[in-house]
Formats: sequence, C-alpha cells, structure tokens
Amino acid sequence: MNEGLLAPSYKRRFLFILFLVCLFNLGDRAVFSVVAPAMRAELGLTDFQIGILQGFCFALLYGGLGIPIGRLAERRSRVGIIAAATAVWSLATILSGVALNFLHMMVARVAVGMGEAGFSAPAASLVADQFEPRRRASAWSVIWLGLPMGTLLGAIGGGQVAQHYGWRMAFLALGAPGLLVALLVWCLLREPRRGLVEGGAAPSAEVPAFRAVVRHILSMPTLRHVMLGGAICTIGVQGVAQFMPLFFTRLFHLPIGAAAGLFGAVSGVSLSVGLLLGALGTDRLSHTDERWPAWGPALALLVAPLCYVLGFSQHSIGATAALLVGGGVLAMVYYGPSVGVLQNLTPPSMRASTTAVFAMLTALVGTGIGPTAVGFLSDRLAGASFAGGRYAELCGPGRPAPDSAVLRACGEAATLGLREAMMLSVLSFGWAAVHFYLASRSLRADLQIAREQTRLARSA
Repeated sequence: MNEGLLAPSYKRRFLFILFLVCLFNLGDRAVFSVVAPAMRAELGLTDFQIGILQGFCFALLYGGLGIPIGRLAERRSRVGIIAAATAVWSLATILSGVALNFLHMMVARVAVGMGEAGFSAPAASLVADQFEPRRRASAWSVIWLGLPMGTLLGAIGGGQVAQHYGWRMAFLALGAPGLLVALLVWCLLREPRRGLVEGGAAPSAEVPAFRAVVRHILSMPTLRHVMLGGAICTIGVQGVAQFMPLFFTRLFHLPIGAAAGLFGAVSGVSLSVGLLLGALGTDRLSHTDERWPAWGPALALLVAPLCYVLGFSQHSIGATAALLVGGGVLAMVYYGPSVGVLQNLTPPSMRASTTAVFAMLTALVGTGIGPTAVGFLSDRLAGASFAGGRYAELCGPGRPAPDSAVLRACGEAATLGLREAMMLSVLSFGWAAVHFYLASRSLRADLQIAREQTRLARSA
C-alpha cells in the first residue's frame, strides 16, 4: 500500500494539492498587505501597528507552535495536521474581515499564524519520505510555486475585490476557498511510512526526544549556519514584502487595485524565478560540487541589497519594479536549497522537528522582527524628516492636515520614512550571506556523516 505512494501519479497529486495549500497560505498573507492602506485609514492605524499585525502578532504563535506541531508530526498523521491547519488559518482570515479595531485584528492575525504553523514541518517531512535526496529541493520548488501564485492571487484578486467591494470582503474571498483545499488534503492524500523512499522505518519506531533533535542540530555546523542564515534573510524578505503595496501607494499615488497589481507582479515574478533558480539550479550544480546549495544562496544574498536600494531610490514605476524583481529573485534563492540541506542532513524520525525549529527561527527572527522593525523605523524616520517636528500631531491617523501644503509635507515624510526603513531591512541579506558561506565550509563533511548514519541505521 505504501509503495503506491511512490508512484508518479500519486506524487503528482501530492505535489499539486500541497501546491494549493501553499497558494492559499500565501494568498491569505498577501491580501493583508494589499488592503493595509485602506484598513489603516478606516481603523486609524500607524505604520508601527501595521508592522506589528504583519510581523509580531503573526509570528507569535506561528513560531511558538512550530516546534510542538513538528513534534506532533513525528507521532501523528501529517496529512491530518495539514488539513486541520489549513482550515484554521482560512477561518481566521475570514474573521480578519470583521475586525473593528486594532485589538480585533490582532487576535485574528495571531489565529492565522497559529494555523499556518501547521504546514511547513509536516509537509517537509512528507516530501522527504516520498522523494530521494537529490530531488527534494526540486519537489519543494514545485510546492513553493504556491508562494508566487498565492501572492498573485492575494494581491491582484484581493486588490480588485477590495477596490470594488471593500477591504473586508477581500478577506472573505481569500479565506473561504482555503476551507475547500483543507477538504482535498483530508480526502485525497494518504500518510506514508516514515522514511519510505529510503527503505522505511517501522510505523512504531520510537520518536527521538526533542533534546536529541537539538543535539543533532548543534552537532552539525552546516545545520546551524543554514538555519541562522535563513532566519536573518527573512528579516529583509518580510520587511519589504509586507510594506511594498503601501510604498507603491505613497510613492506613485496609485489606487489600491493598481498598487496591488504592481505588488503582485513584482512578488510573483521574483518569488517564482528565485525559488526555481535556487532549487533547480543548486540541485543541478550539486552534481558537480555538493557545496552549491550553500554557495548559491551566499552569492545571491550578497548582490540582492544593491538591487533593492537602487530600486527604492527610483522615481519611475518601470525602473522601480525591474530592480525590485531582481532583488526579490536573488533574495529567494536561499529557500529551496536550505530546506533540501535540512532534510538531507537529518534522519527520517527527526525531519519534521528539524524543519519546525527552522520555521520557528524564521518566524520569530524574520517575520517577527522584519515588518515590525520596518513599521517602527518608518514612523520614526518620517517624524525625523518632517519640518517642525510635529509629524505625529499633524500627520498621524485620524488627524487631517489643516491645508494642502502640510498634507503634501506629510505624504513626502511618510514616503521617505518608509523608503529608508525598507532600505535598512535589506542589509540583513549581507549578514545572512556570511552564514551560508560558513555552511559551505562544512557541508561536504556533514553530508558524509549523514550518509554513514543512514547506512548504519539500515544495517541495524
């Protein structure tokens, strides 16, 4: 029965359904970024509060529940966990559309994070059970194509719904289909035996204690540096992504539908090309040298900040979009190779937990700090650039400017503050590049250790 899960037809079904889960996972996040300008005006929110909702509140349970869910995925049905998680975050997205104030929205975003915490670790473990080591990054790249497609769906679809029917209806439009996807997961996917593609462990095999997982991670320099590099990189990725529609609205004075479309195009292209380039490119290059899954992200992340800083400095839509696409492609190269390295260096019984640790770090460090820091810095830098030092008094939410000159000055200060805050966030890529380079120095040795551990486990 389990061997049928390795058939090409089932693998295609598996990848397609997890692609749909990933699509609505990102669609639910993207729609928040798109409706942020309208929501900010109606609920009277500051940039810092928007950053908290997109960063800290989302990451709070997303990161905190990642490890418990990862541990649960070592013992229970991973398919069931993904189905339940998809239903939870979809319902929470729908509830975001009925929020009346900052507190209501905060509770809804925490619930979205709680649901989405149940996807990465179980899904990574399932991929590792059904695809051989050199195909795992490629398999993940197919699933993670849901990132750009979800961003496009949330941005363009959500933006059009928001423009014509209001921002609240946009949350409903993105949340409701996710409930149908949860049903597809439950009905059409089956739970494989642990380590199926590698010969399989018995279903009753003992799950290692979490301290053993931590010891395993700490024992391999490659794992430590890949996890740190990915988490630090996410500071810039999320800091830029969550505020991009608001930046377009301020800089180019675009209506919500047009800003959403531009955001969707930039994010969709950069995510899809970056994920495919990183996963397929390093999979192919690793046949010549096993260090490419670390070398590739290190090189890409060194160049990415330059593209972003130049892009934020432009005053034409075309030049800004082109440079931001370039920066986004380079910034996303790291993801597929990182997940592949984590799975290749980890025994089957620890894979969900190891991925959960990685997800926790990227959530708490990257998603938690990135948008929150950008929002905080945006308000502060806008205030510092405002003549007279009365930015909060004259330009804050619910405080209309007394005349057109002050209104124009408020807009210029807000745009400048957000631009500089986003520029600062992408400097994290250089720091992340250092960790991926350090990972490359130990990768071959750690892969050899992992192969030997697998050989001994099979012969035991």
